[in-house]
Amino acid sequence: MKTYFDHERLDVYQEALAFCGWVGDLLSEVTVKAAAKDQLDRASTSIPLNIAEGNGKFSNADRARFLEVARGSALECAACVDVLAVRKLIPAERIIPAKEQLVRIVNMLMGMLKRFSGRADLLGEEEGIYALEHEHEHEQEQEENG
Repeated sequence: MKTYFDHERLDVYQEALAFCGWVGDLLSEVTVKAAAKDQLDRASTSIPLNIAEGNGKFSNADRARFLEVARGSALECAACVDVLAVRKLIPAERIIPAKEQLVRIVNMLMGMLKRFSGRADLLGEEEGIYALEHEHEHEQEQEENG
């Protein structure tokens, strides 16, 4: 696909768009009205929008502010799919690929924030921490089911 803007070349932007596509498919299947469904729609849309806007900023501080918002929206999406699953509006196993995609998005955003923000060390997550925790949980599940 031809790119027209710089943000379109970013892997994290492309990953965020792919996640938005997944969310769109999911939301069309969830027929009941639920606050978490509406919030997932807004938060998933916020990720690529803030990446694009932040990438267009000239100062590192402005850029970092929008990347922080995108990261927060990705974490919010993770909570939304958890709520939808725990309320049995979507099957719990359906959210696993989405959560893995969100891990990739958060990790990429953390990498960018380390480059553009003097405050990246204050954030609660380290780049790559999600993957490690998820792998540990997966190993525990395999041992239990073993």
